[in-house]
Amino acid sequence: MPRSHKSKLQASEKRRQARGEAQGEVAQAIAAVEEESTISSSPQCEDAAQSLPPSGSSSTSQRRRRAQATTVTSTAVSSTRSDEDSNSQDEDRVSPCEASYYTENPGEDSLTRKPGLLEQFLLYKYKMKQPILKEDMLKIIGPNYEDRFPEILKKASERIEIVFAVDLKEIDSTRQSYDLVSKLKLPNNGRVRAGRGLPKTGLLMNILGMIFMKGNCAAEEDIWKFLGMMRVYAGRKHFIYGEPRKLITKDLVRLQYLEYRQVANSDPPRFEFLWGPKALAETSKMKVLEFLAKVNDTIPSAFPSYYEEALQEEEERVQTKAMVRASNIAKVIIPSRAMSQNIFPPLVKSEFCYSPDKKI
Repeated sequence: MPRSHKSKLQASEKRRQARGEAQGEVAQAIAAVEEESTISSSPQCEDAAQSLPPSGSSSTSQRRRRAQATTVTSTAVSSTRSDEDSNSQDEDRVSPCEASYYTENPGEDSLTRKPGLLEQFLLYKYKMKQPILKEDMLKIIGPNYEDRFPEILKKASERIEIVFAVDLKEIDSTRQSYDLVSKLKLPNNGRVRAGRGLPKTGLLMNILGMIFMKGNCAAEEDIWKFLGMMRVYAGRKHFIYGEPRKLITKDLVRLQYLEYRQVANSDPPRFEFLWGPKALAETSKMKVLEFLAKVNDTIPSAFPSYYEEALQEEEERVQTKAMVRASNIAKVIIPSRAMSQNIFPPLVKSEFCYSPDKKI
């Protein structure tokens, strides 16, 4: 094997290992926040590897599933790696053959590998802003697995969802064309900035979850402590998010998904995060909780106190919508009665009534 090719493979393997725990780290960070909020009010990052109570499966099987998804997704991210700062001008150049590269784990059968191959293909198409066609996906998995296509596609899309917070949706039933759609209406379908790249929605959803778990207002130091468990650090360029501090305290604040304000009477100044107006409008505590539950391979009720709060918010939203609907109906009915009296001018007898002695 030529030395240059060998060095490329070694570099690719190092990137894969460096990012290999991306999803697992998210789950651990969330678990640590849940544990911390339940046991103590002081922000201490202890035992970050704790997981939420298992739901219908052993913790060992959950870790195995997370590790599998993480390995595949991080390899996909490596092969579609992007740098966001200059409209992707300095991005690694990615070719279709790179997009289908997959690191095979010992003992994996062909069916196990197919979701990973398809996952990388989907991320490549998203990054390049190209349509995702069913016929192309079938070519990726091969003719021998066409009957298992729905199952393979479901696994691939779920793995992408729990890392990037994007959903695979059919956008053209005639062409059988799909796209990865951001759960929030961030600019450029989740990329935030112009050009190519991978979505930032997953990071935002995790921050919104952290704010929720911290009583709907999270200190800046707690946010960075949480993100540090995901290997996202202020001032250190991230291979998906660019410079995280700018993204979080500038871009997402400007877009009104986050509110970043100084803590009252703090000296030296300290800052905190809240949900911004667009986050409140486009998502809910329940949706964020459902996302965090998927990351942890569990269900929303595994976060008991947060689940109750989210349920209460859902009920309040339903009541508010009902009141608004009733108010709108009343506004429509009342003017219509008034308008019925004013649409036509009053009849004038002299113009429309005949004289009694005049014969018709």
